[in-house]
Amino acid sequence: MDRQRVETFTEFLLIGVVMGTVEDLIAVKLATGATIDPRMILIIVLVAIPFAAFSEFVVDGEEFPILTPLNEKIHSIMK
Repeated sequence: MDRQRVETFTEFLLIGVVMGTVEDLIAVKLATGATIDPRMILIIVLVAIPFAAFSEFVVDGEEFPILTPLNEKIHSIMK
C-alpha cells in the first residue's frame, strides 16, 4: 500500500468510527433511554471500529468479488 492510500484509508476509518459512534449513541439513547456515560461510549467505539474498518476495505477495495457484478450493473444502468 502506498502512503496516499494509507492516509485515505485512515481518514475514512476515523470518519466511519466517529459517525458509527454517534449513530449508535443516538440509537441506544432512543431505544433504551439509558444514561450515556464514558463506559458506554468506550464500548460503542470498540464496536464501531471493526465495522468501520470492514466497510473501508469493501468500499476501497479495487476488486471486491461480491460487489464487482453489482458495481458493473449499476454502471451499465447509469450510462
